[in-house]
Amino acid sequence: MRRMSFSITEPQLLDGSKTVTRRLGWKTLKPGDRLLAVDKAMGLKRGERSKILGEIEILDVRREPLREITQDDVNREGFLHLVRHEFIEMFCQAMSCTRDTEVTRIEFRFTPASEAKP
Repeated sequence: MRRMSFSITEPQLLDGSKTVTRRLGWKTLKPGDRLLAVDKAMGLKRGERSKILGEIEILDVRREPLREITQDDVNREGFLHLVRHEFIEMFCQAMSCTRDTEVTRIEFRFTPASEAKP
């Protein structure tokens, strides 16, 4: 199963406030796909392993310019304390992109590892 990292937003994922994520890649995802949510997927040191946070089921996927994010989606990203322009600024800085960059908006359902079926 493919892994998706939530290194920046692990607390929001675990507390249930994150139900949407934006990514620069992930262009081939489709509704119904299942992924493992992990704390870190890239840049692991020799012998280091990802911590599995749970499983996500993809509900909706679409491509759109980052600047089109709504305040509702900022909230669904788990950033209730930010307004749109602050989220856009933070995302651009973290991902080295611009507000005009086309991103993949991914809506998902999260099942924590503690509740996942064996």
